[in-house]
Amino acid sequence: MLGCVSRLRRLVRLVHHLPLQISLLLLFLFCTVSVFVSAYFLYGVKRELEPSGGGVAGSEGASAIYDDLRTSPSRQLPVRAVSGGLAGGEGGRGGVRTNPLVLVFVESQYSQLGQEIVAILESGRFHYRTEISPGKGDMPTLTDKERGRFTLVIYENILKYVNLDAWNRELLDKYCVEYGVGIIGFFKANENSLLSAQLKGFPLFLHSNLGLKDCTVNPKSPLLFITRSGQPLPGPLPGDDWTVFQSNHSTYEPVLLTKTQSAESVTSLGTTATLLPSVVQDLGLHDGIQRVLFGNNLNFWLHKLVFVDAVGFLSGKRLSLSLERHLLVDIDDIFVGKEGTRMKVKDVKALLETQRALRNNVPNFTFNLGFSGKFFHAGSDEEDLGDDLLLSYVNEFWWFPHMWSHMQPHLFHNQSVLAEQMLLNKRFAMEHGIPTNMGYAVAPHHSGVYPVHLQLYDAWKKVWGIRVTSTEEYPHLKPARFRRGFIHSGISVLPRQTCGLFTHTIFYKEYPGGANELDKLINGGELFLTVLLNPISIFMTHLSNYGNDRLGLYTFKSLVAFLQTWTNLRLQTLPPVQLAHRYYDLFPNEKDPLWQDPCEDKRHKDIWSKEKTCDRFPKLLVIGPQKTGSTALYLFLGMHPDLTSNYPNKETFEEIQFFNGHNYHRGIDWYMEYFPMPSNTSSDYYFEKSASYFDSEVAAERAATLLPKAKIITILINPADRAYSWYQHQRAHDDPVALKYSFHDVITATHDSPVKLRVLQNRCLVPGWYAIHMERWLNHYHSNQVLVLDGQQLKTEPASVMDRIQKFLGLVNTVNYHNILA
Repeated sequence: MLGCVSRLRRLVRLVHHLPLQISLLLLFLFCTVSVFVSAYFLYGVKRELEPSGGGVAGSEGASAIYDDLRTSPSRQLPVRAVSGGLAGGEGGRGGVRTNPLVLVFVESQYSQLGQEIVAILESGRFHYRTEISPGKGDMPTLTDKERGRFTLVIYENILKYVNLDAWNRELLDKYCVEYGVGIIGFFKANENSLLSAQLKGFPLFLHSNLGLKDCTVNPKSPLLFITRSGQPLPGPLPGDDWTVFQSNHSTYEPVLLTKTQSAESVTSLGTTATLLPSVVQDLGLHDGIQRVLFGNNLNFWLHKLVFVDAVGFLSGKRLSLSLERHLLVDIDDIFVGKEGTRMKVKDVKALLETQRALRNNVPNFTFNLGFSGKFFHAGSDEEDLGDDLLLSYVNEFWWFPHMWSHMQPHLFHNQSVLAEQMLLNKRFAMEHGIPTNMGYAVAPHHSGVYPVHLQLYDAWKKVWGIRVTSTEEYPHLKPARFRRGFIHSGISVLPRQTCGLFTHTIFYKEYPGGANELDKLINGGELFLTVLLNPISIFMTHLSNYGNDRLGLYTFKSLVAFLQTWTNLRLQTLPPVQLAHRYYDLFPNEKDPLWQDPCEDKRHKDIWSKEKTCDRFPKLLVIGPQKTGSTALYLFLGMHPDLTSNYPNKETFEEIQFFNGHNYHRGIDWYMEYFPMPSNTSSDYYFEKSASYFDSEVAAERAATLLPKAKIITILINPADRAYSWYQHQRAHDDPVALKYSFHDVITATHDSPVKLRVLQNRCLVPGWYAIHMERWLNHYHSNQVLVLDGQQLKTEPASVMDRIQKFLGLVNTVNYHNILA
């Protein structure tokens, strides 16, 4: 030890005697060697795919891992909960230290796989953020005040993760380990992909551009939740660009297993009888990060199913769908339909038999029949007998009313006439023993439900006591994953789904695109995904789907059988009113609607009253805030001959206060009544001023949804002056709190001060948080639609400000405010 110290001292003395140039040269050489050593360890571990070379020779051991899969579906490997506690659900560190947000790295804004990933996340109502995958460059901010911003990372192309520059790769990996965040990645081979390669930095081999067949779910995979392992899926998988994985490391657990279509594909893989993973789960035993890797995209339906489970597992069940699924099958147009499309006696018997058979797998399954009594006995003799038999089974089914003559409710502008039509249908129901107390109705063509026709809602409640309806039109028909519910005028509106069956789909062999297209919808297609991704599904079918080839019965028998085979979902049925309670228990934030401009959607415009016009909507909103000069601006705008304000409100005077309060729930018909019917001139420019819109948490989104093209004007003054002005305003209106306390008392009130004092403090201070409120409005309106005015300048130079406003609004007729306001 002493010898080492003495040698070190001699070395130090030697360095002291070296010339400066030589010292600098030695320092340069030391730094260069350090850089090369660092590069070796950083890039040697995390590098891109290379030909596996000797790795394939060593793959005998890797292949041996899967040899036993030919006799045993899988081997149970220990699942290690990494530091974030992914396997521990909400109780793990990952469950409480990260936000329930998914970070999705896509190849481009329009890449197909990226859009499919996002579509599934949106269908599951999971929040996400997309980023273009950086080859080099900055990683988005991953933490916020020691809390992880993302609970899961998804790479559309896993090579973009593997090829990250050293700094960002180390940053992301450290984040994933520290916060227990998992990674999902996809590898989609192309013509340039190597046939055999190692994912460098990982003890994992990839064999690409393969044709695969006979897919099997590993029954022992810890990933599985919704996915059921069971019988293999025989036959070829779509495409010949598949990748399978090979490894001899215990961290990798197969999820889906397949066979190659030919032994010549990759000789090292052995015979075609060998089961090879096309989806593999990394248990995190290698580097502390759990991953799920897919050897193709999401075109294969089973990949979508496993992807949903992967999202749930790697997020510790925070982004997981439950196993409960509620199904309700509506059969519209009972007794409606031309001769040859209606149910006969044998069809009615088949309907009841199928209902009883479905109850074996779907407790309480009951078809829900919607009727229009006017068309009873309007078919052939055989079809009329079918009508009679259906009524003899009246207590076997659930029933709901359409319109008596199947007319569209939005065509009725008089509520009394609409109610009379409903009464005819109700009398028919009572005469034939049809229950009238289900509390559910559906309007023909969804007319009047959305966009709302208030006369329909009022008549429904008056005649039938309706509490629930459904529509496929809110907020729009497509894309279906965005369909939502809302509550209006005491009636719960539930989203309704299509199932590939329409009035014209009667014969199996004549199904549009061929019978195979219907089977695709059922067996892993859109219909299957609808049930998979929605806890509650109300399906629209038609009377014509249950006669002739009975496509309705075929579809739902096949769907339930497929779901039972490939999922662990627990299917059940509830009557509509109970279903509505269940829906809004799950999604309470959907109770409040978001009204949209009916003229922006052709389907909506077609089922909207012709007596209504979108020209009555304002093109300008003056949003405040209060006590900044908005009333003065309102008066100045009213001096312009082309600008027309709203009619006054009895409660709030010149302000409608539609977007920020209870008036919003009265609907857009109520809102439009505050504006005159437009004249024939093109110069009509309606506006409204509600100064409380500015700081409302909901007004910006509501306004942008109904008036996406509107112009927005806000007026700002010194927030301290605004706060004091509001305080004086309250004193002038004899507010007892303002009279009792000084302004200093108000703005310095603490959390333990009297509640009324803190309320006054909020009204003084919160509207002055300009940056927060402006950001909210600019999140919903483009900056070129927003004009920010200086309230002090409006006070001292009003004419100049009004000139600026006229230019902002693009008014053809300009007014000389210098003369008017002189």
